[in-house]
Amino acid sequence: MSEDTRIQELNELGALIEAKKPDSVLSWSVEVGQLTVIVAPSALLGFTEFLQTDASCKFSLLIDVTAVDYPERDKRFDVVYHYLSMYQNQRIRVKCAIREDEILPSITGLHPGAGWFEREIFDMFGILFSGNTDMRRLLTDYGFRGHPLRKDFPTTGYVELRYDESEKRVVYEPVKLVQEYRQFDFMSPWEGAEYILPGDEKGDAAKEGAK
Repeated sequence: MSEDTRIQELNELGALIEAKKPDSVLSWSVEVGQLTVIVAPSALLGFTEFLQTDASCKFSLLIDVTAVDYPERDKRFDVVYHYLSMYQNQRIRVKCAIREDEILPSITGLHPGAGWFEREIFDMFGILFSGNTDMRRLLTDYGFRGHPLRKDFPTTGYVELRYDESEKRVVYEPVKLVQEYRQFDFMSPWEGAEYILPGDEKGDAAKEGAK
């Protein structure tokens, strides 16, 4: 199958899905060889079931669920679902845009394996899914503070843990950075350059000292 034929089929599928579910589909597009459909959060469950059961779709295999953080937007997060139809040999990407305080319905009733993805999204982004009966952190520790994949999460985190020999247990403490690690020297020499940069004398001094 040629690339043009495949793109045409995806465009036809997008138009068909919009015609069958006009109350669910906000928009759709074909980009980078993949069909992306944006749906309203309130219509997520019905639309997911439609993709799974409709004879023109049969997207029965859930590949992945993830999220993207856009902190400058009112609807801060995109929750993104990837499906595969082995019957139609096609893929689809479904997106829901939600606010930070909004809760999405869990799709575990239709795709039980989604529970792991939803737990990871909760852990990394802080997004909750109603109907998921096991909404615990998955990758971070029980006492972890914050959600690491939010773009406003500090690279150092908020707390650090260590084993306290006197208490014979792991303890949590606020992050402490040694001052020298806060100071960055951008004047290091570029070895092999044909021109001289401020700071190159450091490399020359190091070479002299090594002789």
